[in-house]
Amino acid sequence: MSTNTNTNFERQFTGWTFLIAAILLWFGYMLSSHHIGEYIVVTDFDAIGENVWYWIWMYRIHIFGWVTMGIAMFAFVSLTAREPYRILILPGAGLVIIGTFSLAIASAYYYNHGAWGVGQIAGKTSEEVDTFMNNLLFTNQYVTCFIRFGRIFSGVGLALLGASFVKWKILDNWLAWFTIILGVLAVGIILVIPDNFEIYKPLFHVKVLWLVTMGLLILKKGVCLTK
Repeated sequence: MSTNTNTNFERQFTGWTFLIAAILLWFGYMLSSHHIGEYIVVTDFDAIGENVWYWIWMYRIHIFGWVTMGIAMFAFVSLTAREPYRILILPGAGLVIIGTFSLAIASAYYYNHGAWGVGQIAGKTSEEVDTFMNNLLFTNQYVTCFIRFGRIFSGVGLALLGASFVKWKILDNWLAWFTIILGVLAVGIILVIPDNFEIYKPLFHVKVLWLVTMGLLILKKGVCLTK
């Protein structure tokens, strides 16, 4: 098996974008002063308001983690999507990218409405607050769809990417199967288990671990493309 020679810049850029995406996603989430659940509730605004600018900046970092993950996937496609690999890599990476930006859009909603709502409920009566919260429910329903389908799209894409890794040994075999399993679990939890918002949370940390592993292996070995 002969390995396609990746330029040092291509390998370095792709590997580091995976690592930076993981850092921004995880630290933006873990260092946040408050985590909003599936639906925004009035107590969220009380918690956010305790240190609103810190919360805003942590959420910005988290959202840019999703954006950087999208960049990493585009870079990986540029590195690998040629015959015959592209038949699995393009749809796989494409679905991961679609899912990633769906999750970024959903995160942007929580970020915007979380910060905005702090000012909106200030000084309002309980009846006015109830009216404000009820008006958020319709939009929140759309956003939960973005979250669920973002995770499903990403999961299907990861399964296809993992299949390409297995078929052509583009990356280490253990990482290939890890990618497939992660994708199948992401889809399965959404489709099979109702009220799954809390149950899904551990997979976020697993996805961050996947990003770190991808970045380190690409930096160390590059990708193996047989001629």
